[in-house]
Amino acid sequence: MRKIKCIISYDGTNFSGYQIQPKKRTIQGKIENALQKIHKGTPIRVHASGRTDTGVHAIGQTIHFETEFDLSAYNWRKALNTLLPDDIYVKEVEEVSNTFHARYDVVEKEYHYYIWNEKEFDVFKRNYAYQFPYPLDVQAMQKACSYFEGTHDFTTFSSAKATVMGSKVRNLFEASCKQNGKEIEFIFRGSGFLYNMVRIMVGTLLDVGQGKLDPETIPELLEKKDRRMVGETVPSQGLYLWQVKYE
Repeated sequence: MRKIKCIISYDGTNFSGYQIQPKKRTIQGKIENALQKIHKGTPIRVHASGRTDTGVHAIGQTIHFETEFDLSAYNWRKALNTLLPDDIYVKEVEEVSNTFHARYDVVEKEYHYYIWNEKEFDVFKRNYAYQFPYPLDVQAMQKACSYFEGTHDFTTFSSAKATVMGSKVRNLFEASCKQNGKEIEFIFRGSGFLYNMVRIMVGTLLDVGQGKLDPETIPELLEKKDRRMVGETVPSQGLYLWQVKYE
């Protein structure tokens, strides 16, 4: 049995998220369908670095699957991309050791979130950025970002619907914010992320940018360990799983 690792990108707009669901169009479902065709009807299970929600995009999601087939990386890539829809693309393929696991071996994940900060609505950006028409103080948001870096309990910034039991402590290596014209890009790199964590942090940072919160309140909010202390979860279409790193 061989273990194959793939790096994939997808446009999450027309998917009901990554995870397979009955009668729903999902990324996992489409990949497993393609693999089943390659394996002449034998079901093949795919494992990912983590799930993404409806509307969330990926530049560098990582998956793995097991197979008895002996194909070159080039042929795996060609076969999968031939069978997959246009909104999923296999970028890289490699055979890995049998001990590798796409989810459990992750050492770092990186997410980007995009704000289009313009009064006028742009129809072409509606699926790929959160269009936010209000003035923002980017310097204040940059300052607030710095308080997220390091090891903290992120309960306040995790969805109350999260099913993950156990510790909510995570280590963020980078939390940053930069402006390029009308576009504001948030970057978060960490050892792992809780459900909706990035989208809740961005919502809080937008409150900072509007002057509703001081940057210095972030440590207090982390201490509270209470999701009710912060505002809305921003929409999914601005979020991108950028890359996943392994040892």
